Amino acid sequence: MAETKSNRVVRRGRIFPEIQWSEERKAQWQAESKAFRQRCEVIFKRVQPELIKTHYNWYIAVEPESGDYFIDKNDMVATKMALEKYPHRKLHLFRINETGVCGTI
Repeated sequence: MAETKSNRVVRRGRIFPEIQWSEERKAQWQAESKAFRQRCEVIFKRVQPELIKTHYNWYIAVEPESGDYFIDKNDMVATKMALEKYPHRKLHLFRINETGVCGTI
């Protein structure tokens, strides 16, 4: 019985090797993300005490430019409502509880 050779090429490494972020770019991205979260958190902290009484453990999607927020029991529905009104803007999702965190670690 003759053995056949495999023509399969094993590729190891990054999926997109042409995309390489420098340490400065990574630090810039992290700083921008942190600043964005802080802008959203100001709005969340303002409405949290009122909403925690009536909507405990619901989700709130915050759009910081306008100050609008959208709440629902389902995280995907809250996000969808926000994206319908602001389709090209960045949002941040919080959970309406004491910490604002959506999950557990």
